[in-house]
Amino acid sequence: MAAALRCIRSPRLRLGAIFSCQSATYPSAPAAEALNHVEDPNRRIVEMAAAGRVSDARSLFDQTPDRDVVSWTALIAAYARHGMLHEARALFDRPDARRNVVTWTALLSGYARARRVDEATALFERMPERNVVSWNTMLEVYTSAGRMGDACELFNSMPVRDAGSWNILLAALVRSGAMDKARKLFERMPERNVMSWTTMVAGIARSGNVDEARALFDAMPERNVVSWNAMISGYTRNSRIDEALDLFVKIPMRDVASWNIMITGFIQNKDLKRARELFGEMPKRNVVTWTTMMNGCLQGNESEMALKLFNGMLLDGIRPNQVTFLGAVDACSNLTGLSEGQQVHQMICKTSFQFDTSIESTLMNLYAKCGEIRWARKVFDLSREKDAVSWNGMIAAYAHRGLGAEAITLYDKMQENGYKPNDVTYVGLLSACSHSGLVDEGLRIFECVAKDRSIAVQDEHYTCLIDLCSRAGRLDDAKRLIHGLQLKPKSSTVRNALLGGCNAHGNESIGDLAARHLLEAEPDNAGTYTLLSNIYASAGKWKEAAKIRSEMNDRGLKKQPGCSWIELANKVHVFVARDKSHSESDLINSMVQDIHHMMMMAGTVPRDRMQLTDEELVDLQV
Repeated sequence: MAAALRCIRSPRLRLGAIFSCQSATYPSAPAAEALNHVEDPNRRIVEMAAAGRVSDARSLFDQTPDRDVVSWTALIAAYARHGMLHEARALFDRPDARRNVVTWTALLSGYARARRVDEATALFERMPERNVVSWNTMLEVYTSAGRMGDACELFNSMPVRDAGSWNILLAALVRSGAMDKARKLFERMPERNVMSWTTMVAGIARSGNVDEARALFDAMPERNVVSWNAMISGYTRNSRIDEALDLFVKIPMRDVASWNIMITGFIQNKDLKRARELFGEMPKRNVVTWTTMMNGCLQGNESEMALKLFNGMLLDGIRPNQVTFLGAVDACSNLTGLSEGQQVHQMICKTSFQFDTSIESTLMNLYAKCGEIRWARKVFDLSREKDAVSWNGMIAAYAHRGLGAEAITLYDKMQENGYKPNDVTYVGLLSACSHSGLVDEGLRIFECVAKDRSIAVQDEHYTCLIDLCSRAGRLDDAKRLIHGLQLKPKSSTVRNALLGGCNAHGNESIGDLAARHLLEAEPDNAGTYTLLSNIYASAGKWKEAAKIRSEMNDRGLKKQPGCSWIELANKVHVFVARDKSHSESDLINSMVQDIHHMMMMAGTVPRDRMQLTDEELVDLQV
């Protein structure tokens, strides 16, 4: 692990090169001026607009006395492409504007891209002349907004249609899941191209009818790489990974997406080993490839490997995207790697993702797990656009550190600022109260959850409530709450919380009852056996404890040893239960025993449990 964390530090000197600002290079001012004298200014306007130099194009446009319809159209289209619809419309509406059907369609396309359906509809109805591109653009407006009724009505009223018209509506029907209508439209098509066939293959496979999709794929008169990828993706989505791999091997020419689909398929089917093998064989990788592998490692609880991949991605010159940064911060959180997390945070600050609410919440979680609650609050306070995710993230950060009062204060402030709490908010609050011993406040908050009709009370809320009472030693109350639940929890997390409280407070009777219920639902849960055995041992019932241990052995169950680590002076020290490989193991064990006896003398450990703790202390040490 230490090696993995060192790897992420190694590219520190390269970060400046990777994330430094790069400006586009243009011809020198004298050269550009000379070109303007030689070339037609209208042509220069078109070229600059097409190159994305909208400001330069507008400057030249304003200086050009004889502007033709092409330059007007080019500038309006550039504004529309860049989402500058106010500027596009102002130029379009000028009294001296020169417009043709392409100009009208360019503005219509901008409204389509922004999904401003009402403005697009009004503009389309005003158009003095329309061509098939105009009709197709309006069709995309409706389909993008999910207004399939309007889209079908418009399609049926079209005076002329091309292949694009049919494909736009076909793709929209497939996206909306209306596969019967899509099939009928596909059969009606006067001419089908490779896009039409591929759309149908993808849609049918996505609906679960993989064999039907394969039959259609085999009947295709021609295929491109997108067609092959669609069929491979259909197999992976439906957990038919071997058939997907067989098709992947047969594909005549693969692109990066082909490899990414197969890697994603292996990860979805929990086969990280084969995903890694395929990743290693890839001739070329993109940001999706690296990010997919990182997330696969995170799902497999291999955060160290995820960080190694992130480091390799940087060394490969690939610029991370939002999902990559989320994965990298998550990996640092899982490893409580503060210095590594701070490095990733520095990289994020050099991108537009620094203001992304999901990334901000993930950073708050990182700093909270690393004990830097002030840094978590700083991220929250500097957030430009707070939403429910931001507020919930900070409340969860306080909960993680057991700062219940601060969490409640922030909850009150959240409501004062007009944000409505959701189910995630209340989970964080109840957890904060539980870890802070604020029982009455927690019960009051749970009442708010129960009374709020917009929130469905879930297992997580019940679990937090039971944990709240159990941690405070109110085990009888917790037991009554479980029996009084009107909605029976689907999982065993509620009784797990009660069992944990019984173990902490040595309540044998309730603990035994909770454990028996848990073992009926999950007979192979080693953690339940271990907790019940500890409860018996704490009560001095050694025979019962031994019997539980014997049951575990008979079932072949083993509880995974605990693992923890700490970073000091850029060195990571890893500790595993019963492991004595650390160079200072004897000194550490001696210190643990000293602290243990100090706790006993201070009365912070119940004396009736000291015999067990002394005997099994070696099991808890390094």
